[in-house]
Amino acid sequence: MKIICIGRNYAAHAAELGNEMQKEPVIFMKPDSAVFRQRDAFYIPDWTNDVHYELEVVIRINRLGKNIETKFASKYFQEFTVGIDFTARDIQSQLKEKGLPWEKAKGFDQSAVLGDFLLVSEYNLNNLNFQLTKNGKVVQAGNTSMMLHDIPHIIEHCSQYFTLKIGDLIFTGTPEGVGPVKSGDILEGSIEGKKVLRVKIK
Repeated sequence: MKIICIGRNYAAHAAELGNEMQKEPVIFMKPDSAVFRQRDAFYIPDWTNDVHYELEVVIRINRLGKNIETKFASKYFQEFTVGIDFTARDIQSQLKEKGLPWEKAKGFDQSAVLGDFLLVSEYNLNNLNFQLTKNGKVVQAGNTSMMLHDIPHIIEHCSQYFTLKIGDLIFTGTPEGVGPVKSGDILEGSIEGKKVLRVKIK
């Protein structure tokens, strides 16, 4: 199982981090060891002082696929959720300044939080509201209609380079409002008002 992540897929988020817009989806990866189990607390690693939350819609691939056309992309996933792409922002900034890859800042253990999965057939993924609260206050609110690259296009693009396998996860990008966490924070993610994710920070 691999985790494919899409960066800079919401214009406002790209702007808040001062990143240039790209014509193609920006892709990075997380290893399977990054998957976080909700029954645990998230422990801030001792090698970073600035871990940020990034809430994203996540789809789970259910068919083997390569060079998938956009018009057939919906056949390759039946479930979705929201997840948090935890990012060591200080480490990421240091690596970006040197022109180095981001993996240490993005792919560390427990950095890919997954909510409870829902059936795609019961929702409209082209116009889906999702949000994240921190200690009860809304910090991120997005709608999939604001994506620069929609899910079918993401699947088409990724499958040109990587064979998609059953169980693979695709994090589809985060809206504006990302920010830091500290010990004691409670993060909760919801889809159309339905709570599907909860993480305690330690």
